[in-house]
Amino acid sequence: MELVHATPKQYLEELKSLYLEAFPKAERKPFSMLLQMEQEGIVEILAVVDEEQTFCGLAIMAFYEDLALLDYFAVSAKQRDRGIGSITLRLLKERYKEKRFFLEIEDPAVEASNKEERIRRKAFYLRNGMIPTSLVVDLFGIQMEILTFGQRIEYQEYHRLYEQFGKEIADKIHLIS
Repeated sequence: MELVHATPKQYLEELKSLYLEAFPKAERKPFSMLLQMEQEGIVEILAVVDEEQTFCGLAIMAFYEDLALLDYFAVSAKQRDRGIGSITLRLLKERYKEKRFFLEIEDPAVEASNKEERIRRKAFYLRNGMIPTSLVVDLFGIQMEILTFGQRIEYQEYHRLYEQFGKEIADKIHLIS
């Protein structure tokens, strides 16, 4: 398993397709914006590929100073249950070992139609070494919990990361606790 830049045409269409399929419209940034921000060095778009170079998933990172946000992470439906998610997290942790690596998950404590999925998702990240922080945010109207590999993240720097995507996006983020 390896992580490769997805902007070469080889994986871009599969990546975009999975991105549109895996994430609700309300949670997606325009894909063209992500591509532009990758050129600016603010975002890194990675394809997860296996030994045969078969596309297995995506990881889209966003950066601010020494912060590395796993902004979007998905494994292709036909590639699931092979340990790809855990392997990819290990690869990402190693790739960004000099940064404070973190991600957001939908808060499983909130009643929702996908509550069981939220509980499974959090359990997956905890099994893979991630730890909840004290940060809970309202991100585009969804209560999200911040997880890290143990590093401290301050709300102000977290918010500044989002300011890079524009005021309209940053204004949709609020600290809950």
